[in-house]
This record gives sequence, C-alpha cells and structure tokens, in this order.
Amino acid sequence: DAVAKFPSIVDSFSAKIGANTYDSPVNVIHVAYGNPAIIGKDAEASTIATAEAMVAKEKAKLESMGIRAVHIIAPQPEMDPRYFSLTSCDDYKEDPLRRDMRPTFYHLLELNRLLDNYDVQRMNSVARNTQVYLGVEKSNTGRGPAPQSVFLRALSHSADLTTPSGSTRVLLTALDELDRAVLDERVTATTSTRIFLNLLSEVETSTDEALETFRSILGQLQSRYATRLLRLKVDEIEVKIRVKGADGSLTPLRLIASSMSGKWLKADAYLEFPDPVTGVTSQFCPLGDAGEDDAKCYLTPYPTSNKLQMKRAAVRRISSTYAYDFLGLFEVSLVQRWGAYLRDESALDSIPADVFDAKEILLADDGKTVELSNERVVGTNDIGMVAWHCFMKTPEYPEGREMVVISNDVTVQSGSFGVKEDDFFEAASIYARERGLPRIYIACNSGARIGLVDSLKPMFKVSWKDENNPSQGFEYLYLTEEDYKSLPEGTVEGEMVTAGSEKRFALSDIIGTIHGIGVENLRGSGTIAGETARAYDETFTLSYVTGRSVGIGAYLVRLGQRCIQMQVGPMILTGYSALNKLLGRDVYTSQDQLGGPQIMFPNGVTHELVQDDQEGVNAILDWVSFVPKTAKSYPVALKSAADPIDRPVDFQPTKAPYDPRHMLAGTRAPDGTWVSGFFDRNTFKEYLAGWGKSVVVGRARLGGIPMGVIAVETRLVEQRIPADPGNEASREMILPQAGQVWYPDSAYKTAQAIKDFGRGENLPLMIFANWRGFSGGTRDMAGEILKFGAMIVDALVEYKHPVFVYIPPNGELRGGAWVVIDPTINEKVMEMYADKESRGGILEPPGICEVKFRAADQKSKMHQLDPVLAGLDQELEMASDADDVSELKKQIKDRETALMPLYLQVAHEFADLHDRSGRMKAKGVIRDVLEWKSSRSYMYWRVKRRIAEDELRNKIMEADAALDHAAATAKVEAMVGDNYNDDEKFLEYLELEGPGLDSQVGGLKISAIKSAVAAMFDGLDADQKSEILKGL
Repeated sequence: DAVAKFPSIVDSFSAKIGANTYDSPVNVIHVAYGNPAIIGKDAEASTIATAEAMVAKEKAKLESMGIRAVHIIAPQPEMDPRYFSLTSCDDYKEDPLRRDMRPTFYHLLELNRLLDNYDVQRMNSVARNTQVYLGVEKSNTGRGPAPQSVFLRALSHSADLTTPSGSTRVLLTALDELDRAVLDERVTATTSTRIFLNLLSEVETSTDEALETFRSILGQLQSRYATRLLRLKVDEIEVKIRVKGADGSLTPLRLIASSMSGKWLKADAYLEFPDPVTGVTSQFCPLGDAGEDDAKCYLTPYPTSNKLQMKRAAVRRISSTYAYDFLGLFEVSLVQRWGAYLRDESALDSIPADVFDAKEILLADDGKTVELSNERVVGTNDIGMVAWHCFMKTPEYPEGREMVVISNDVTVQSGSFGVKEDDFFEAASIYARERGLPRIYIACNSGARIGLVDSLKPMFKVSWKDENNPSQGFEYLYLTEEDYKSLPEGTVEGEMVTAGSEKRFALSDIIGTIHGIGVENLRGSGTIAGETARAYDETFTLSYVTGRSVGIGAYLVRLGQRCIQMQVGPMILTGYSALNKLLGRDVYTSQDQLGGPQIMFPNGVTHELVQDDQEGVNAILDWVSFVPKTAKSYPVALKSAADPIDRPVDFQPTKAPYDPRHMLAGTRAPDGTWVSGFFDRNTFKEYLAGWGKSVVVGRARLGGIPMGVIAVETRLVEQRIPADPGNEASREMILPQAGQVWYPDSAYKTAQAIKDFGRGENLPLMIFANWRGFSGGTRDMAGEILKFGAMIVDALVEYKHPVFVYIPPNGELRGGAWVVIDPTINEKVMEMYADKESRGGILEPPGICEVKFRAADQKSKMHQLDPVLAGLDQELEMASDADDVSELKKQIKDRETALMPLYLQVAHEFADLHDRSGRMKAKGVIRDVLEWKSSRSYMYWRVKRRIAEDELRNKIMEADAALDHAAATAKVEAMVGDNYNDDEKFLEYLELEGPGLDSQVGGLKISAIKSAVAAMFDGLDADQKSEILKGL
C-alpha cells in the first residue's frame, strides 16, 4: 500500500515546495505505515529492501526537491515502532546506524562527526535516549589492531542537569552504560571512552556562569568518581546546552572537559554557530574569543588518536596512567580532601581557589641545573623522565605548600634509564633536596637502557677459521677497509690486518657515536642511586610504583625507603623470562612471582598497597599530610573540633590479647557505640602492615599534632615465607610469632620506622612499649635478631625530635626490650612514662622467682607466716619418738604441698611489687606515672611543649654556635623562668612573650658574633686589625 502511494506523496510534496534552491539537501519526508506488523529479524531485510526499491524509483524527483532523507516509521502491535532512514548521502539506501532511532536523534547526537574518521558499530544500550557506539579508526597505519574509542551519546530533557544531584545522576547513568560496553569482546583493554550529552531544555544563566558551574560540578564529580573515570578511560565529557539570557535570547554553548590536549579532563567552553536553515552546528569558537577576528573557530570530525592518545593507550596497556595525567589526579585528590575537611571539621564554606598548580621542571642548557616552565607542550618530551614543581593548598597548609614530583615516562623507550634520564633525575632530585621539599618519585620503567651500535650490524663480517665449514668457529669480526674509513673517528677500535689480498680492520672494541647504550648508563644509574640515598637523609622521599619497576628503577624505590605499590606494579631486578632461560626451564610465569605485592608487602619493601592510581595519589597526599613544608620545619597541627583533646581515652588495654589498633585509633563496641582511642579519631594510618606483624607502626595526630607511632601486637601472628618455584624442594613456611616479643623482622621494622619518622618527616615519636623481650631461639639468632635489635638503638641515637616511650596499662617492658628504648640512649630527645597499671623489670615474676625466690625460700616463708606450720615445727622440735617425728614430718610436708600454690602466688606478687610504676619513678628511670584515661591530654601538652622548646632551643643554637644542647637548654630555662616546669604555662608564656624572646635570641646572635670576631682578632697587632677593618 505504501509503495503504491509513495509516488503521489512525493508529487504532492513537490508541488508545495518546488525545486530546491539551497546548496545542499535540506528537506525530509516522513512516511508512516498504516498497518501495524511485527518486523523481526527475518522480516527486517525484506522490509528494508522494499523501502529502498520504493524510494529508488523516485530518486530523481527527490534529488531535485532537495530531499535529505526519507524516514519510515513502521508501527508494531504492543511494541515500539521500527524506524528506518534512507539518506541522500548514501544514495537513498537505508542507514544501519540510524535504524530504530527517531529521525531527529542522528543530528541531536551529532553522529555525523563520528563517521569521517571511524568505522562505527552500534552497541547495545539500556538507558533511554542513550546510544553507545564502538568506533574503530579508519586510518590506522601502525602496528597492531586499529585504535578504538567507545562513544556514549545521550539526550536529556532534565532541567536539573546543572545541579550537583542532576549531573551526578546523568554521569552515573553514563558510567553504567560504559561499564557494560567495555565488557563487549570487541572492546580492547586500551580503548578510550568519550561522553556526549545534549541538554534540550533551556538553562537560564549567562555563558560565563555556565562555564563556572560546569567546572565546579565537574570538579565534584571528578573527586567522587575519579576511580571509575580512570578505569573506564574517559578522555572527554562534552555537554551541549542552550543558555537563555535575561532578554530571552538563546545562545548555544558547548562545555567540554577533555584530556586530548594534555591535562586530565580540562574544562573549556565554546559558543556554537548553527546553520540558519538546518539548525545544525556549523562551527564553534572558544568562549571569550568568539567576537575576535582571529578567533580559532571550528567544527571538526572526532579526531583519530593523536600522539598524546597513542601514548595514553601504550601506558594503559600496562595498567598504568600517563605521567602527565597524574597532575590531574593530584588535583582531584586535593578536591576530595578539602570536601571531607569542610564537611567534618572546618568553618570555611568553600574550597580555596587554585588548590593545585604545577610547573614543569626542565633541564637547563648547561645540563646540570633546572628551570621551571609552562611552555612545553604535553607529550613532546624526548627523554623518558619528567618532573614538576607542584604548588598545592591543603587543609594542613591552606596558604599553600610545595613538593617535587619526578616520574618515568614509560612511552619514551619503555621508560628506560639512559644518560639523559639519569642526568635529569639527578638534577630534579638535587633541586628538591637543596630546598628541603618533599620528593615524590612515580616509578614505571624497564631499568637501565641497553643498546648496540645498529649502524654496524649490516657492515661487520666474520673471519671464519674455515670458510667452507663454519662449525669450526671464527677468529674475529672485521670491517672492510672501505666500511672502516666511512665511519666517524673513534667509532671502533682494532687493527688493520691482511687476509690474502684483502685489507681488513679486525675489531677489538666497538665504541659507537651514541652516548647512552651501555656501561655509561650503569654509571648514571650509580649516580642517581647515590643521589636518592642522600635525598632520603636530607628530605622527605616517597616512591609510588604504578607499573613495573626494573633494576635501577627498583633500587631507587628502595633507596627512597618509603614505598606505595599498586597491585599490578611489580618491582624486579630481572624479568621472569630471563630467569627461566638461566634455569633452563619455565619456572616462573609472571613478574608478580618475583616482585609483586605478595612478595614486596610481606618483606617490608612496600609500606602500603593500593588498587589503582587514584587511590595511589590519595595515599601519597595522605602521607604528605603528616610531613612538614620543608625538611627543616615541624609539621603543623590540624585540630579536630569533633575530637577534643581533653576527652578521656575509652578503650582499655587488657591483660588478655587485644588489637593494639583499637588502643591507638578507637573502635566500635558490639552495640555500635564509638569507643575512643588515644589519638584523634580517623587520623591513625598504619604502614608496613604486611611485614613484622608483631609490631604495629603508623602515623596519627594527637590534638592535631602529627606523630609517628609504634605499638606492640599482643596476639599471636604468623610470618609467611613463600616457596621458591625455582627450587623444587622448597615449601611454603608458616612461622607463628608470639605477641609482645621482638622477632628479627619486627625489630628491623621498628628500626626502619624510627628512621623514616626522623628523616624528612620530623615527627615526634610515640612508642607504646609492651615487650617482654627478644626472641632468642636458634632460628632467630641465626636470623640476625641481635643485629636488628641493635639497629633500634642506632636509630634512636640519630633521632633529633621528641621521643616518648609509654608503657600502657597492663603492659610490661622487660630485659633487653627495655635496654634498646631506654631514654639514656638519647637523653636530649627521649622521655619514658609508665601507666599506673604497667610493669617494668628484668624478668617476669615467675622467671625471677625461679632465681631469687625459689621453692625453698617460699617454704621458709610458709613456716614463718603459717600458724599451723609454726605449731608443727614446735612439735617436731620437742618430739623424741621416731614415729612421732615421722608423722610430724609427713604433716609438715602435706601442709607445705597444700600451701605451695598459694605461696607461689605470694612470691610472684612480691616480685611483681618490684616492677611497678612507683618503683620506676622512685629510681628515676621514668619521668612520670600516668593515668590511662587522662593520658591523652597529658601527652598532648607535653608533646606540644617539647616541640616549642626544641624550636626555641634550635634558634638559640643557630644564633650562638658555641652553645651545646645543655647550655642552650639553660638559656631557655632562664628566659621563661618559673614557667619552665609547667607545660601549659610554658606554652602560654611563649605565646605571650614571643616577640620579646625573638629579641633576646637576636641579642645572643650579636653577642656571639662579637665574641667570634674578638677571638679572631686576638693575637693580631694594631696594623693588622686596622687593615682588616679597612677591608670591611
């Protein structure tokens, strides 16, 4: 019926519109079938063929009329209708891309922009008014499969899209669609995704306000959903809106957040200029430049993967993130941190402007110094190492702080270390170290660069012992005289020889003309290894392993000591395939067996594990939040209004084993109520959790003051030693470790943590001492327990910041465990406290009773105190009959046996009385006895006072270098007078008299200079003094 009527429809329409006078087809015909019918897969082809034949007969007329498309609507009973579009650009053939799509959708979704550069396949989608397409680039000339992109196109009529809740709903819907799309077997692991949304409702605002709103909402969405955006590889979010001005005028506006130019999802706005006839956008111009004559206006098809996108794809292939994109992740993480801080703690009502900025560090022309720049285009670096000087505003430092980030660029020669990379790394690290700035290293590399002089490969020849029988071997490699002379001088070394009538240059050494293919790279690796070790000593160093890190890359991570590792970022010395060749069989199947998280976390190389790069950046900033601005300053306090310093400590350590983390951080009671711990709520963060599990180390805040923390695991733990696949006889070992005991791994962990807290972090240290001693069995003595225990002393001797040792309630400190943390190790910084319910001594009561209060002594005490035994003793002394004596002795023995358990307890109690806190204080081995409930407030004021005193003392010692610690302390005491012995009064005095104290310190400096000058002038005659003064 439609076939028969279509010609008359065309004629009728033609009579109304006449011939087309526009440059291109602009008119459309809509045909609706009248009889509903199910058009399944079988009937689809015939329906399309019928429609194409119907339209083809009228092709000439349609072209003259300027018919752009014929749209056919085929209704189906109790189902959505089918849509078919036959377009002039396809010679009026049905377009599969538009099938079952409302006629206007094609242009509203701007699908025409996809077709020039991509072969587009439609994918299944669930959400209404949303389409998903897989685009495969047409112009692929590289190796491997053509790059892909997943395009999500959506329409929205919602007026609340410009609100946080509306935008969140739309973004989550889009991400859900992309989650389903990337599961399609046609989508590769490196496929990027792009989101386009056309908002059809009008938005009453200005263009500038629209851009600011977009940036604000985008920042919130990035901070909340950065992990999903990264995992789904979203490289562009494009929103098309119509802005309604106060005068009722409509301005089409395009808001784009794109990673195509470098920065991750950078937001920009463009004014649109639609075709006045078709309404289709003809071009758009950057907001602010639209009225300029030289404005760069365009409407291009979606571009194919540029160099930057190819780099991103290469990095994604190894499950990492492109180096430059980490800057965007830092900014997102800072927004998250500020959001949480404003929600929970702060009186501020908005996030500060410009929370993050970075200037790229470039190597100067001299090859040694660095300069800062924002001029270099992202992705144009020609060496595999990049770095930035970052400026950021954090809740701890709202005025701003700085750090240096150094990163491998794995897209340049696989991130390998050549001479240029080594020189750059060294210069950037020195830049951070000399300024005392935190130095962050993002590791993803393939180790030292290897290479050969490729230009010689086609030139060299072989001098065989027997030309006809190569199996006999060769004598030397050589170059013909002509080839030798064609090489630059110094390329090779050797000698000219004659073989028959031929002159040959026999090779002894190949030098090459390229610097950076062999041992020179190893020399550079040694240089940056030494620089990293110095940086750890002088400033804060932290490494984040985002991808594989090989050879020198792994050593740099370890030399920087502090390490965060992503789950798919192994640290190895050599690849598993090379080891298999060495072993002669396939033993290892992945790099993770050599240096994955299951190896590096339990052995203490890795301090913290993360799942992805956004979590990794969050972990970096978490750690940096405990670190001062520079290596010469103290971290600042960040007070928690929700957790006052004078609250009691609710969690009560018990004699029974418990989780020490609850003592530090608090926990939930079985009824759901909060049981507070010693430190500020939600501030304790554990590190090195997989290694040395009998000790717990981490960082926390006490009244906002950052502190290093060491506590003792009281429960039984296990050490796992994995089997070595290279040794068939090897088996996995599970070694139990008792609580309250130092083992080789936990002793080493304690020493390592102390060193980390003291170098660059400058943290006051709190040690909750609850050790019974060191494990001294054969295995542990062979495992170097003595060495690692001594390392604890070494670390404390070097510590320059306040150290507080506190024996907690029901805790005990015994024998060698006391020795290695006794305050006399470093009296300048260490203090020891004991809880009222704690114990300290050489041996535990049962042990000391075995030596000093044995069974005989206990029996003697029974006879002294027990009236029954006293009576029996008298009867025995008076008895003369042998039978009576025997009976009395038996009664005495029976009585002793009955009393022995009781008097054993008495003996233990007697010994225990020697170990209590009262005796500790009386003997001067502790500074004070504390009550656990109030210990938090006490230690807060003590820590705060010690930090303030150290700062004042250091100023005095800097003013007068002749003063030692004791003399400077005496100066401090003289300055503050009677306030010196009261922590709160001391701090109050410093706050009130700060300017006066600074003046006194200045006076000390002048006096010291006078003394020094006088000492230098001493012994000089008048003429010599006069000559020196003239020079001044």
